[in-house]
Amino acid sequence: MAIVEVTDLEKTFNADSPDPVRVLEDLNLEVEEGEFVALMGPSGSGKTTLLNLIAGLDSPTRGTIRVGDQVISGMSESELAKWRTRNVGFVFQFYNLLPVLTAAENVELPLLLLPMTGAERKQRVRNALEIVGLGDRMSHRPGKLSGGQCQRVGIARAIVTDPTIVVCDEPTGALDAKSADNALNLLEQLRADLGKTIIMVTHDPHAAERAQRIVHLEKGRIVPGDERLRLASTRR
Repeated sequence: MAIVEVTDLEKTFNADSPDPVRVLEDLNLEVEEGEFVALMGPSGSGKTTLLNLIAGLDSPTRGTIRVGDQVISGMSESELAKWRTRNVGFVFQFYNLLPVLTAAENVELPLLLLPMTGAERKQRVRNALEIVGLGDRMSHRPGKLSGGQCQRVGIARAIVTDPTIVVCDEPTGALDAKSADNALNLLEQLRADLGKTIIMVTHDPHAAERAQRIVHLEKGRIVPGDERLRLASTRR
């Protein structure tokens, strides 16, 4: 069953200006529950815009976006903010960790917006950091962690709310080859062991090959029938 369904999507910036910029046009995409999908394409192809729309960070000019059992394309900004808290985990290229907070405190941040006790938050945080192999680094601040460890903290923060989808924007872009490989191994583990649905934007073909499916965008459209749009799960 598709957990993400994008139908007839269009996104135009400065739509009311004399020079509107159409970034996405007539785009349709389905992502199955528990699937790991990589979005690729040249700069300006619309891949990050598509990721932001699926994650509820922006609203489309036209078209429908359904995630789970909710149509998010018609939600107001306040409704989207509440929806994101429960349904989307974010993994960023540069980690977006607060340097004054410990790893545990950084992971706990999304939970502060949810109705749960301090003991429940503490257990969720511990579980998430143990999943990413940092149960012994809970009290370390980002300055005392390597880049790869910081990204693992970021991944723990992304999954701590048990979100419907995990979206990753160039998650290996700031990492060396070994750390990037470890981060990708972890994302694959989240899909295989926890059934997480992962949508990743990347420029790196080596990172994209770790996904089950590569969706290539050019000029705001998905390239149809192209070798670059393929299932890689046959090697799993």
